[in-house]
Formats: sequence, structure tokens, C-alpha cells
Amino acid sequence: MSTYFSDRSFKFLRSLARNNDREWFHAHKADYEQYVRQPFLALITDLQPALREVSEHYRADPKTVGGSLFRIHRDTRFSNNKAPYKNWQGARLFHARSKEVEAPSYYIHLQPGNCFIGAGLWHPEPDALRRIRHFIVDNPGSWAAAAHGTAFRKRFDLDDSEMLVRPPRGFPADFAHLDDLRRKNHVALRAIDDTTMTGPRLLTTLAKDLQGLGPYMDYLCAALDLEF
Repeated sequence: MSTYFSDRSFKFLRSLARNNDREWFHAHKADYEQYVRQPFLALITDLQPALREVSEHYRADPKTVGGSLFRIHRDTRFSNNKAPYKNWQGARLFHARSKEVEAPSYYIHLQPGNCFIGAGLWHPEPDALRRIRHFIVDNPGSWAAAAHGTAFRKRFDLDDSEMLVRPPRGFPADFAHLDDLRRKNHVALRAIDDTTMTGPRLLTTLAKDLQGLGPYMDYLCAALDLEF
């Protein structure tokens, strides 16, 4: 079994967090390439068969620009935090139509002490969020199976970091999943410990996660009239 990341990957990201400036980054760019960027691109490539088994409409794209891997550079134009780099590396496995319409994605996050896999829609546009809410109300049984099944909730958590104070107007007050209508994000997450992230079972672990997240992603795609 292959390994992708190592303690050197985490060492680089921890050092970057302490030395977040362009001069330091350029002096250590070879370490970034060797221990973070290239291993992540290899992982994205190797996830392609597992992702294809879950959905033929999702892409794990290892292109160096415009593919699954996010740039490590931060967009500081509208932020008070002017640090030029993220102190993590992330990648999204995206729907084939994601450049045309808003679509849920899978996401893999590499950060010392905070690695995880996620899936869903983060900060969706109001129209997409409205469509998901109505779809949940119209299809509560399949929502319960996709988002609240025992096996699913044993492995994954639903993000509740941003919730409306009250349920949105116009929905039945006695609805069984009223709290889910308060969500501003529809994202399922599972933390991955650093040892797993640097170990030989990372690929099989992520393949299992993609399978486990499949029904949840299928539901969100259905809500948005997307193929899965």
C-alpha cells in the first residue's frame, strides 16, 4: 500500500503557519512540492477509480492548475488577514457540471491536527439552499435515510457551525427535521487523525468514506436536479 503524506508534510505546514511570508515560502518551495503538493496530486489521481465506483459524474482531477487541488495562496483582497498563504492544503472532487451550475463537492483537508474529509455544499447560494429545504420537506423519508441513518451518523457528523436562529418562514412548524431547515451549510464531515493521513491505509480509508458519503451526495444532487 502506498503512503502519500509524511511527518515532513505536517512539518512544512506547521512551519508555514509560523513563517507566513513570501520570502520564507519561496526559500522552502521545494519542500512544499515534495511533501505536500505532489503527494496530494498523486492521491487525487489514485482516488479516480474509487470515485468512479461511487458516481460517474464526479471528477478527481490532478491537473496542476484548474483541477481538484486548491491553490495554497490566499485571496487577501477582501480580508483583514493579509497572510499570503493558507497553512493547510485542500482538494475538491467536483461534479462534471460544477462550472455550469452550483453542485455539491467532496473535499479533503490536510492540516496538522485538523485533517478531514467532507462532502456537500458550503455557503450555497440562496436559491440552492431554498431548493434543498423544499426537497427535504417533500422527501423526508429519503432525507432521514441519507442524513440520519445509523451507520452514516456513526461515521460522519453534519456541520452545524452556522444555523439560523429560527426555522425559515413558510415551513411546517411540526416538521420532523426542522433543525435541518435551519442549516446554512449542508455538509457532512469526518475527522481523520494524522497517523491515518500519513499511513498506508489512507487511500482505502478515503475510498470507504466516498462510498459512505454517496447517498448523502446523491440526495443533494437530486435536490438540485443534478445527475449522480
